[in-house]
Amino acid sequence: MSAAPSPAAVEPDHVAAKLSTLDRFLPVWIGLAMASGLLLGRLIPSLNDTLDAIKIGTVSLPIAIGLLAMMYPVLAKVRFGSIGAELADRRTLGLSLTMNWLIGPLLMFTLAWTFLRDLPELRTGLIIVGLARCIAMVLIWNDLACGSRELAAGLVAVNSVFQIVMYSVLGWFYLTVLPGWLGLDTADLHVAIWDIAKSVLVFLGIPLAAGYLTRRIFEPRKGTDWYEHRFIPRIGPVALYGLLFTIVVLFALQGDQITNNPLDVLRVAVPLLIYFAVMWTVSFVTAYRLHIPYERNASVAFTAAGNNFELAIAVAIGVFGVTSGQALAGTIGPLIEVPALLALVYVSLWAKRRYYSPDPDTATIPQPIHPT
Repeated sequence: MSAAPSPAAVEPDHVAAKLSTLDRFLPVWIGLAMASGLLLGRLIPSLNDTLDAIKIGTVSLPIAIGLLAMMYPVLAKVRFGSIGAELADRRTLGLSLTMNWLIGPLLMFTLAWTFLRDLPELRTGLIIVGLARCIAMVLIWNDLACGSRELAAGLVAVNSVFQIVMYSVLGWFYLTVLPGWLGLDTADLHVAIWDIAKSVLVFLGIPLAAGYLTRRIFEPRKGTDWYEHRFIPRIGPVALYGLLFTIVVLFALQGDQITNNPLDVLRVAVPLLIYFAVMWTVSFVTAYRLHIPYERNASVAFTAAGNNFELAIAVAIGVFGVTSGQALAGTIGPLIEVPALLALVYVSLWAKRRYYSPDPDTATIPQPIHPT
């Protein structure tokens, strides 16, 4: 009898074959969505104004629809009864809070002043992005990286509360107080707590409530097996469609500015790429040294690396205007974040294969957004 193949010997093609074409070529679809958005923005000049006009307050309705569609299936997968236990680990929670609310803003402040010292509007916009911790798209990256859905949902909820309470305070500190101490130029940022709360409620509260109610209503009536293996696979593809739609809208909204200001995009892209890489790496390595399991490690790392671009863009537009450099910097943020964090998904899975016990079903490529 021949020996069974070891996990490391499992062919990548065998694992890839388990994914649908939609999931297997996810980077291709994201690249096409980015290109499509840019092309639409260039071919239809009025599209920018049309999309931007469809909003409720400062919340862009097309972006909100895309994000809600993207987040709902992911949150419907969450076992909400386990969130409390996931957050009970003080090491995990402490690391997440430290990375998100101490290291992240300080690192972005440092990078903004290092790379954009001569461009005050873009510099301020970049700092605003650094203060907005991710509460939406991180759930997709975490799911693709096979992280803990329950921990990610819990950390996102914690970040949301901190964001409502601390965003204005941190904006004042990093734009006025700290630059004053260092003899640098200062700026003002006045943002109402309700504006921040409204963004959190729309982009997190609605899909979180929908996901919770879906499980709470259907699981007791239909059973866990039906819910996990029949219902979830049916709604799963909506997450990917929502992601691609959101990317198209984002790139279409700013396609004209991006193509007309390529140097500004590059100047902002460099510190952003450094930021995403450093935040993810420091978080992942620290969690690994603390012997935190991979699923929890991935959730902490992606939560630390991501940013709440919806809030950052809304704040920049509300305070400085839609055509301001601050708004441009805020918009460039997600345009760099999407490909950067998608790349980090693959890095994360490589790290799982390299440093954690191999799992042949998930170690080679991302877990599908929707089960097949």
